Amino acid sequence: MTLRLLQRVAPSRAVIAATDAAAHIVPGSDTVRALALAAIEAGRSLADEVAARGQGEAVDIAALFDAGVIGSPIDHEDPAHVVMTGTGLTHLGSAEGRDKMHRAAAEAATQTDSMRMFLEGVEGGKPAAGEVGQQPEWFYKGDGGQLVAPGGDFAMPAFAQDGGEEPELAGIYLIGPDGTPHRIGLCLANEFSDHVTERHNYLWLAHSKLRQASIGPELLVGPPPSHIEGTSRIVRDGATLWEKPFLSGEANMSHSLSNLEHHHFKYALFRRPGDIHIHFFGTATLSFSDGVRTEIGDTFEIEAAPFTLPLRNGLTRAAAEDVTVRAL
Repeated sequence: MTLRLLQRVAPSRAVIAATDAAAHIVPGSDTVRALALAAIEAGRSLADEVAARGQGEAVDIAALFDAGVIGSPIDHEDPAHVVMTGTGLTHLGSAEGRDKMHRAAAEAATQTDSMRMFLEGVEGGKPAAGEVGQQPEWFYKGDGGQLVAPGGDFAMPAFAQDGGEEPELAGIYLIGPDGTPHRIGLCLANEFSDHVTERHNYLWLAHSKLRQASIGPELLVGPPPSHIEGTSRIVRDGATLWEKPFLSGEANMSHSLSNLEHHHFKYALFRRPGDIHIHFFGTATLSFSDGVRTEIGDTFEIEAAPFTLPLRNGLTRAAAEDVTVRAL
């Protein structure tokens, strides 16, 4: 039976444990981070910590979600201690759209950097136990201030050339008191990006990724599924503009999760006790690759079992800002 954790943010904060059978408040912790820290201190799994707490009030997560009181399933009182990063070219088929995007800038007979990196991942991204595999593409998205709650709107910057969805999975991690990273679960995710900026020049990938992102309302606890099938769609004016299935999980990836995790947490700066890491694992499915251009007012919807609630975000544009640097 799959265990999923959610965070109610109003009228008071609470952690909710949900299974296929029922959902209830978890007594004793009002955040998933606090619950996970307690599990680490007790030396037991997150699922065992939930079981040890007993069951509080029964709740209807679908009704709470529709009421808008379910927030992101992980957060920190100081958003600067939430690190959002990701990896690309990690899924079988993920090179096709990227290669198509960048090939116009390369000679037809030359293999692009994207394709080379993808093929290196296919060859060495799933090392044997105890071995280190090929490192993936890696990027930084921002801190917790860039995390949009499920149901909230993305505000692409005034200077952005595009605002496009990236339906995928994200790993959620808590760094323990001794600096050990703990994967506490997986979430559905929309790693929102600017694909027009990226297409202009691959060296602008870093710029294209400095955008907001959102993770789904449910944190899936326990062993990650090897195969996940989902659907990504864009809704415009109440009608579905674009819809496509997507696959994730290790069975559909060129890298193992453990390899992606190793190459992120090998850096000591990402092992600061108490920090939260949200790491996006990549996708092979983009509406941009199908020629879709999003518009203000569009809604992105992502859903996939065993998650029972969708991730839904609208699209807006932020006002232009006059940014100046003053010399002191």
